[in-house]
Amino acid sequence: MSDKVTLEFNGNKYDFPVVEGTEKEQAIDIKTLRSATGLTTIDPGFKNTGSCESAITFLDGEKGILRYRGYSIEELAEKADFLEVAYLLIFGELPNDEQLAKFHSDIKKESHVDEEMKKILDGFPKSAHPMGVLSSLTNALIAFNPSSVNVSSESDMYHAIVRILAKFPVLVAWTLRKKKGLPLDYGDDSLGYVENIHKMMFKRPSEEYKCNKIVIDALDKLLILHADHEQNCSTSTVRIVGSSHAGLFASLSAGISALWGPLHGGANQAVLEMLEAIEADGGDTKKYMAKAKDKNDPFRLMGFGHRVYKNFDPRAKIIKVAADEVLNDLGIDDPILAIAKGLEKEALEDPYFVDRKLYPNVDFYSGIIYRALGIPTEMFTVMFALGRLPGWIAQWREMRLNGEPIGRPRQVYVGENLRPFVEVNKR
Repeated sequence: MSDKVTLEFNGNKYDFPVVEGTEKEQAIDIKTLRSATGLTTIDPGFKNTGSCESAITFLDGEKGILRYRGYSIEELAEKADFLEVAYLLIFGELPNDEQLAKFHSDIKKESHVDEEMKKILDGFPKSAHPMGVLSSLTNALIAFNPSSVNVSSESDMYHAIVRILAKFPVLVAWTLRKKKGLPLDYGDDSLGYVENIHKMMFKRPSEEYKCNKIVIDALDKLLILHADHEQNCSTSTVRIVGSSHAGLFASLSAGISALWGPLHGGANQAVLEMLEAIEADGGDTKKYMAKAKDKNDPFRLMGFGHRVYKNFDPRAKIIKVAADEVLNDLGIDDPILAIAKGLEKEALEDPYFVDRKLYPNVDFYSGIIYRALGIPTEMFTVMFALGRLPGWIAQWREMRLNGEPIGRPRQVYVGENLRPFVEVNKR
């Protein structure tokens, strides 16, 4: 096997080394391409460009494989909880009992959010999109934690990580409660990390909070499945913003904004909006399945297939079981969810979708669960951000510890050539 690639250009030959990852992925190292040849590459969307070497997440879209630090997503979702997975992603290994207990204890100690943050939240109207609110509040944390993180200090790095893992769920809960007109709430240190998030979000002032294990387990799995997904749009944003040595909170805020788009984290919101549109049109799923198969129809079936996974989304297989359990346990009679189950059944049996491997993806099932839990559609992407937080932190930490250079993509200029300035009275 060759360990180099030869490029021939203008009669000259140039050799570039081939880098091989631990899963036998191969990439051409073109760091010296421009200096050696005068050429750059053009790759819209960076679909063929590796921006870094990373030891965090392995993804094989053709085979439907997703692993965090070498552990399969299936085994982590079955045997670990979200806080264990967060520790694994950020620090590289699963924690032992003592490490996990300390991690959780340290997070609890940092869970207070300055009361003045409520004034910032008060400035938003109820109509404000929750992702805009969350991004702003995350950025505002910088004002209350102004000291920059010394990345060469393990202690400084650890405390910054614990601080954001503690405060971010509070911001998420406050964003939801603002949307619903509920009083802002803090958590309960006697609860687990995910159960505490659920309580902060949903406890009503006049009622005692009751834990539903099926709901908590489903939420735990959803957060695990969203925790990292290699160099996607928002993760790449976190890394490139952090490459300028911007702080952790600022980098995370940028990641939230990138996640907001309907082609990325907003996909599960788009699923529910599609289901609502189908219901408003009479709820005929067969009609919309036919529209999805018609090449001349602009209708798109949201939540089916995946840009990366060319076979099946391994996360969808896991969360489908949780979705069924939640719907059965809560016994919800909701026409929107009935339409979702109808679309799922038809897609899994229709040769058109089966042959093209257009299976329901994680966004389809996560939207169903969030709706069943009473989470407003506009909050779906906020829940995605809550799950993705450990992955963003891990990627930012890796990038800073590796001393990666500031991100600075090239371009191919296609504008006007040099031309003289014309005075305004002669134009």
